[in-house]
Amino acid sequence: MTGENREPFVFFTRHNLTYLTGRKARNLEELAAGIREVPSSSIYHHTHHFLQQHEVLSPVPPNDFAYWITNVLGERILGEQVASIDLMEFRRLRHLRGRIVEVIESSLRDDPRPGRVVPRGLEFHFMKAQTFVFPTRCSARDLKEFRASLEKVSPMSLYYHMFEWRLRDEHPAGDFSLWLSEALGENSLAEKLTRIDPYTQTLDNLRRTLLRMIDDRLEERARA
Repeated sequence: MTGENREPFVFFTRHNLTYLTGRKARNLEELAAGIREVPSSSIYHHTHHFLQQHEVLSPVPPNDFAYWITNVLGERILGEQVASIDLMEFRRLRHLRGRIVEVIESSLRDDPRPGRVVPRGLEFHFMKAQTFVFPTRCSARDLKEFRASLEKVSPMSLYYHMFEWRLRDEHPAGDFSLWLSEALGENSLAEKLTRIDPYTQTLDNLRRTLLRMIDDRLEERARA
């Protein structure tokens, strides 16, 4: 809702409790079956968990599935194919899940020979994270308040709103873009935020990028 009665944006933060699902894989067939069937939170964990640990350094986000395929199974080419899947292309976790399974099953069809079965202790253990979400004291009713709150919220709050909306699977854009568009009518700014690739930046750099884009928009409005 735009106008004076618009809904405020409330910044949330989160805490994760990670635990084993009890499912494991000894070979590619079992890995593909597990990826098809485990909860979405497990797919999210194995493709995203490393990002939240790096606020300053900019790592290449490791994909747990690709790492196990490459370093434990010794299937280097397939591991590279799974690692090269661009997370930014997928707005829904179910689509990401499907793509990973597609790449693995394509490899199995191309090479029907029995694959390696890893010894006990080297299995892939599927994990998932239970997320506990809490509101922060930061909220905004307009773009200036949004910018002020964005500047001071914790990295975990930024992570929650920039990445974990995929886990909720509710809408094809991030939390920030959705509110900017629907509450403020800032469609152009919302679209620019949607096009940001957050996987190529640290959380610290990502915050600066967002603030710079908002500053540009505020300056544009001031000149109008």
